[in-house]
Amino acid sequence: MTSVWLRYLTGADIDSLGVTDADIVGAVEDVLADHGRGQVVFEPRTHLVPDNGGKGHFNILRGHLSAKQVSGVKVVGDFVGNFEQGLPSEMALILLLDPDTGMPRAIVDGTMITEARTGAMTAVGAKYLARPGSRVLGHIGARGTAWWNVVLLDSLFDFAEIRVTSKRPESREDFGRRLSERLGKDVRVCATAEETLDGADIQVEASRLVEPEALVRREFLRPGTFLVPYGTISALELTLLEDVDKLVVDDWRESRSGNPRFGALRPQLNAGLLTEDKVHAEIGDIVAGSKPGREHDAERILFWHRGLSTTDIAVATMILARAEASGVGTMLPYR
Repeated sequence: MTSVWLRYLTGADIDSLGVTDADIVGAVEDVLADHGRGQVVFEPRTHLVPDNGGKGHFNILRGHLSAKQVSGVKVVGDFVGNFEQGLPSEMALILLLDPDTGMPRAIVDGTMITEARTGAMTAVGAKYLARPGSRVLGHIGARGTAWWNVVLLDSLFDFAEIRVTSKRPESREDFGRRLSERLGKDVRVCATAEETLDGADIQVEASRLVEPEALVRREFLRPGTFLVPYGTISALELTLLEDVDKLVVDDWRESRSGNPRFGALRPQLNAGLLTEDKVHAEIGDIVAGSKPGREHDAERILFWHRGLSTTDIAVATMILARAEASGVGTMLPYR
């Protein structure tokens, strides 16, 4: 009987491969173009909510990349209080599979990949939807994905000013310090969402609320603003969409799926304020060139991304190819 082996890649294995910011953004941009061309199989995410007193839940994401002939499944936890134990709030594993035989190819630590592909989605969205020459970034949140949002956005825009905030003073101060060291520029740590967002060209909301709260208000959306909200629990003023000129999503079906509590624009969906006719495009259509992105400087554009399994699989596959070429990882016998 044929023996089957699969490669296990830890976080340390991935760190050793020298993957660059441009590699991650490139992998995500390529797979978004594949979405726009219909060259992926993208299944709805599902949630597993354990009986754990509301400590957290799991997301299960599944997809297939036709161009690369790889299928995959990711399981990622979302546990807000993990910082109290020194753990990331989102920890993940990705299983890559051969779609012709069903054979498992690799198990990959998906924690960094989850964070990085989320930041890359924000960055690619900004590449096509933010105003060219945007100089000021305002960012709410200091979780793992926040780091990649700021780092990858700055790699594209080289901001003159970066403002950050989060709920806990110690987290925002540490976040600002680490970003300043990485980027080689001052990062302004703010106490409030208003101070962070008002007047910023690009605004990102990655908060960790437990109940909806209007941190992002209509008056912050000045002409030319690009807004990316993706907190699990909504941080948007309910009527904010009235001041949005163009709304883009990663996938409209995904926007409506899952637990009715989860999603930055879930209250707008539940209230009937967000309907399909109000969506300009999915980001894959824009990256593939079948629909326009930003069309003039004054547009106020909102990009809501909930997370595409295909971006996880694309980044994991890129990393697996590097690991195979370098002989990195642990080979495990499957049978």
